[in-house]
Amino acid sequence: MDRTLATLLRSLQTSEHPTEASRLLPTVTSLLTKLSNPLNVTLLVSHVLSNDALYPRPIDLAHARQIFSVFYTAALRFLEDKQQPPKALGHPSQLPSQSDLSVTEWLTAVVKGADDSSPRWRHTLLLGGLLLAFQSKEFEHISNSLRNTLEGALITASNLALVQKETEPNCEIVVVFVLNHTFPLLSSMHQAQIHYDLLLPVLVDATFFSREGLEYGYWLGTVDNDVVQSSKQTFNWPINSKSFQKITEIKARQLTAGLGPLSRLIAHAIENVQDRLLIIYSTNKIAEFSRNLLTCWRQNKLSEIDPREEAQYLDPEAASRSLPVLLHLLRDAMFASVITLRSVLGRLLCDGILASNANAPALAMQTLHILRDTYFIAHRFGLTSSSQYMFVSFTAIDILGRYAVQTETFLEAIRPTEVGQIPLHPLDRLLDLFFLNTAEHFTLVISPSMNQNLLFNSAAPYINPQGDPRLGEIYEAAHSVMLAILAAPQNTQVAVNSVPLYVETLLQSFPGPLTARQFRLAIKSVIRIASPPSPVAVAMPLMQAIVLDMLRARVEQAPEDVLPANPDIPIEMSEPLSEKSVCLLSIIDCLSLIPVPLLEEWLPLTADLLHKVHNGAQKQKCQQRLWEALSNGEMDVDRAAACVAWWTSRGGREHIVFGAPPEEQEYTMSGALPLEAKL
Repeated sequence: MDRTLATLLRSLQTSEHPTEASRLLPTVTSLLTKLSNPLNVTLLVSHVLSNDALYPRPIDLAHARQIFSVFYTAALRFLEDKQQPPKALGHPSQLPSQSDLSVTEWLTAVVKGADDSSPRWRHTLLLGGLLLAFQSKEFEHISNSLRNTLEGALITASNLALVQKETEPNCEIVVVFVLNHTFPLLSSMHQAQIHYDLLLPVLVDATFFSREGLEYGYWLGTVDNDVVQSSKQTFNWPINSKSFQKITEIKARQLTAGLGPLSRLIAHAIENVQDRLLIIYSTNKIAEFSRNLLTCWRQNKLSEIDPREEAQYLDPEAASRSLPVLLHLLRDAMFASVITLRSVLGRLLCDGILASNANAPALAMQTLHILRDTYFIAHRFGLTSSSQYMFVSFTAIDILGRYAVQTETFLEAIRPTEVGQIPLHPLDRLLDLFFLNTAEHFTLVISPSMNQNLLFNSAAPYINPQGDPRLGEIYEAAHSVMLAILAAPQNTQVAVNSVPLYVETLLQSFPGPLTARQFRLAIKSVIRIASPPSPVAVAMPLMQAIVLDMLRARVEQAPEDVLPANPDIPIEMSEPLSEKSVCLLSIIDCLSLIPVPLLEEWLPLTADLLHKVHNGAQKQKCQQRLWEALSNGEMDVDRAAACVAWWTSRGGREHIVFGAPPEEQEYTMSGALPLEAKL
């Protein structure tokens, strides 16, 4: 055994080339598990950590991972040997199959090898590998004090390595690698001892900008060079192209393959960092990375294809093999940014300095810029409805909404490239969708002129009733912006000028492209906007009556054929309704919003319209909705009293059930004698 150790140490000392030295690592792993003298174990470990041939310059994770694996594998084998009976030696010269050291003795001897002859960042490879191995085997014979010592030594080595990183360029990437694998194993006490002010900028730079991470996102721009036309109509991005091989290599890297745990480590560092300027620095760096992604994707031929048309314009190889790999990497990068921003905003909400007027609007704007730049990824995967994304988005909007000047500056910065026109490029239309969805929340904050000139004019081309049917989502977002503009109290003049035209557009847009749900919601919103005592009601007192009269005329002429089902709504949630019944239901929806005199006028008119629906099933749905509107609490006290009077003493019940009474029929109280009987 001593002779074998001496030979190995001599080989390590004489090895000058990294490849030659790396060939000795399997022997090191095997020998570590068999040595019974703790001094020999310590000596071997010390030589491995101090031999510069095993750590070529510049430092990279490929060689560092080999050293990490040596100690990780050695610990696993040692634990397995301790759980198995010893094997007899077959030959006197054969090495013993097991070490005589106990787990505590062996672990202590290995850790002692991390001495002053080797730099601290190499110690993290040793300590991290041991800690991960003992945790994975769930070995119970290691004492709590020894585990605490191991964890504390790892934190100390990591902190010292971060302090000394200027003397060992790129050594911090090794610290990031080790902590990414071992951080969940550390106790909360040891997690709190990490020097997060040194760690946070290292984590961000290593993840998004280093050659071991996402490399600024510039690799996305190289894809365009390899996208070729495979036929008259289709394009291909071959899997044997250099750009695809580069992306495959990035996905397999140690840091990018574990972006989920790494992003959570960054988030934890943000929550515990002391220097608040580092939070602003990290947000700005992520904004730089996301801006690179958007710019590179915009210059890529693949961005010119609408996702719904990829099957038509993409070669099967690109559609099923190469593009999904790229999108998966983009999704991981985007979600890592969202996880980081969640902690940034969470820290802002609890930190008085970050929440000050000097910092809060800038952080909120930067957050929204990041969400905009990565929106082409989040929208494709439907991540905009995830809880993490929604928290980040709505929190940033709420914070920025407190500052009118900064809000207007932000909206000007993300305004559509050509206000009043629908862009041809799918990415530009997607950015318009983000603008509309975001601007909808700021209509109460910005000035009436910006509401009119920017928001209204940006949404106007998308509400064209004869628009592109592929723009259904943007179409709905544009209507939401329109209604938000009209509902803002400072936009009275804008509403007065726009409501008539908008109502006409609504009627022209149904039953296509507006769905029944969207149409009913839009009509009800317009009636609510024009409801007293709003400024619109003061300026246009007859608006509600006019809209209801237009719906009444539409009911009398509308067909009763059931509308086709909306593919975006599950079949079990969709109701088979006709155009006539939808218009009547829209009138019923508005009854709780109109003044009492107008309500008394429209209750019998609604009952008349009910009997013009000849389809039994459709008529029953309308009757049920009218009964709900009258009885389920939608009406306030005055309107409810008017409804009760009409239902009981003015013939409302009979009107709904049997139809309108003859004009000469007069109503008398129950038990009264007719006029002729009195004579």
